[in-house]
Amino acid sequence: MSIPYNSPYRITITLGGIIKIVAVLALLYVCYLVKDVLALLFVALIFSSAIDPWVDVLQRYKIPRTVSVLFIYAVAAVVITAVVILLIPPISQQFGALAKNFPSYVDKISSGYNFVKDFTAQHGILERIKQNIGGLESNLTVAAGSIFTTVSGIFGGIVSFFIVLVVTFYMAVEENAMKKIIWSLAPPKDQTYLMQLINRMQRQVGYWLRGELILMFIVGFFTWVGLSFIPAMSEYALVLGLIVGLTEFVPYLGPIIGAIPAVFLALTINPVVALLVLILYIIIQQVEGNILVPKIMERAVG
Repeated sequence: MSIPYNSPYRITITLGGIIKIVAVLALLYVCYLVKDVLALLFVALIFSSAIDPWVDVLQRYKIPRTVSVLFIYAVAAVVITAVVILLIPPISQQFGALAKNFPSYVDKISSGYNFVKDFTAQHGILERIKQNIGGLESNLTVAAGSIFTTVSGIFGGIVSFFIVLVVTFYMAVEENAMKKIIWSLAPPKDQTYLMQLINRMQRQVGYWLRGELILMFIVGFFTWVGLSFIPAMSEYALVLGLIVGLTEFVPYLGPIIGAIPAVFLALTINPVVALLVLILYIIIQQVEGNILVPKIMERAVG
């Protein structure tokens, strides 16, 4: 069916419209080319938004912003170093024991539960897992042969990390740095609105990140404590608590993913232990969802 010339649905293509479309496509292409740089800037913006309130607090006591940011960096470095020194050895030991004993755990699951045994045998899952874990030594040998690539990747990650730290430092020290840049680029009629929007975004992102970190710590800590009181699970309590804490960052699916390793290990012992572990995880998630999240994240979502 043809559309009459005077129809209100008539589409008019102008030179200005074409130029705008081309400009948008060109901008998207440029963003794609510098996506790594934009990602680093975004991470730096999140970090600066997280520490900015602390800098403001210190500034109220007449401490310069530069000194305040350096102090926060120093405190963070001390905390991270202490965590590494205290937790890495036991976590490494538990991960090593878990990797070593994993095939036997799968054997116990397979022999104790016929449906798992049939499924793993049919699809060759058990053999593949054993081959992957047993081939760690050969994989390390192959990795040693490509050491240049490995070192390059590590070096690139370190460089990116320091770039984020430097940009974060600049954003936090230079008060309203991002706002000044956007103010200079934005049309005059949109400047006030954009400043208000950026203020809200920075405030909400900072609250959200601090809230997530607090939730990750609390959930991971109580998972570690709870599993430590189950004798059959205490051997891996720390590493399982770490897994739960890290997966807490993933919305919705994180708690489920974090519970799978513990329930799997508990099934290798007996169903009663598995039930205890499942109950523990359910209690922690209920407390987190109904008490912790509303309180801790209230400012972020409100």
